[in-house]
Amino acid sequence: MDIEKEFDQAMFKIYRRAKEEAGYNAVRFFQMLYKKRGVQTAKDLINPDSPSDGYTALWEKGRLDLTVEAMVVENEKWHELFTDDEIEKAKERLKEYKYKPKT
Repeated sequence: MDIEKEFDQAMFKIYRRAKEEAGYNAVRFFQMLYKKRGVQTAKDLINPDSPSDGYTALWEKGRLDLTVEAMVVENEKWHELFTDDEIEKAKERLKEYKYKPKT
């Protein structure tokens, strides 16, 4: 399986985990995944200067581990799909919200 398909699966997995473990139904995130697939969805969520509503909702629930930012930063396997700038933005957003990535 190619890495982009693996990433798609990982993105759908965090969607399901957010719903099951945090009680957060990320409808817009699911729609984005369905239309744009995983990599483009992640880029669309990481690149803006402010976090998405979903990021904020997961922060309020104490579950930043279920964010796209955490998924990208914590698994080096995904780094080749993103620019250094995008990885840095994801790290900075997590740091700003006092989340320490598991590396």
